[in-house]
Amino acid sequence: MTTSIVDSLDGIVGTGTPVVSVAPLELSAPGRPLPLEVRVSAPATGTDLPVVVFSHGNGWNLDGYAPVTAFWASRGFVVVQPTHLDSRRHGYGFDHPVFPTIWTERIADLTRILDQLDTVEAAVPGLAGRVDRSRVAAAGHSWGAQSVQSLLGARILDESGQVGEDMADSRITAGILFAATGLGGDELHPFAQANFPFMRPSFEELTTPTLVVAGDRDQSAMSSRGPDWFTDAYRHSPGATDLLTLYGAEHALGGIVGYEVAETTDENPERVAVVQRLSTAYLRTALQVDDGAWPAARAAFSGSAEPIGRVDSR
Repeated sequence: MTTSIVDSLDGIVGTGTPVVSVAPLELSAPGRPLPLEVRVSAPATGTDLPVVVFSHGNGWNLDGYAPVTAFWASRGFVVVQPTHLDSRRHGYGFDHPVFPTIWTERIADLTRILDQLDTVEAAVPGLAGRVDRSRVAAAGHSWGAQSVQSLLGARILDESGQVGEDMADSRITAGILFAATGLGGDELHPFAQANFPFMRPSFEELTTPTLVVAGDRDQSAMSSRGPDWFTDAYRHSPGATDLLTLYGAEHALGGIVGYEVAETTDENPERVAVVQRLSTAYLRTALQVDDGAWPAARAAFSGSAEPIGRVDSR
């Protein structure tokens, strides 16, 4: 990839503005084993700011994913990041009594944020009156993407194959799924089958407009399926109409969890720069901030002389 692609995308999403970030902010969460803490990041200026709720991957916390969340905030979004119960900060391992319910608590955390946007808005100096609560997106990485997809409409199949509870939230009108694992079945490894009931999704009910982002070298330890497993939401969902596939990318997609993070096995700052800008353009169009941003960004990326990925749309 050449920097000309990043330059072209910058011409579409613009330059950043200063960001104000507040953390930890504690939200009400009756019955939760530990307090719910979030980070709120917002541009220092601007009005009618859309909201993005971001769900981290397994083990992470509200301080992670700055390469994407801080970028979004600098381009005009209010970004809220919870620390879920599976964070390494809490020490709830696979053998802890709380662990089997964490997947449902994760979804509840995201709903709690939406229920308490008054508190979120009041926590950031100068933010009051500048938030557009009619434009809300949800995004997540890995386990976070699995949590988010339930709010976008995906269901969980029970052991008999019946579609489970509808947990979709109508307040969310767009989504981004980074490295979201795919369909369950015999390809799931026994540990995943035994411990992760949320890994039996049905995408047929996911109707919310969604961008799926996957790496073509992302081989999961949870499944014998290849990297195409991470494209299932796009293949099987009526709402996920856009797929960004990154060439050479593994599970961290170049480093969206954070720069110089040890678990990033495919560190690539240029790849992260492209993810930042394409995801911003998608959010702007999906949340009706700029109808032309995503088509223009998609065209610029697809027209690269040295492609590092491709965008499929339907």
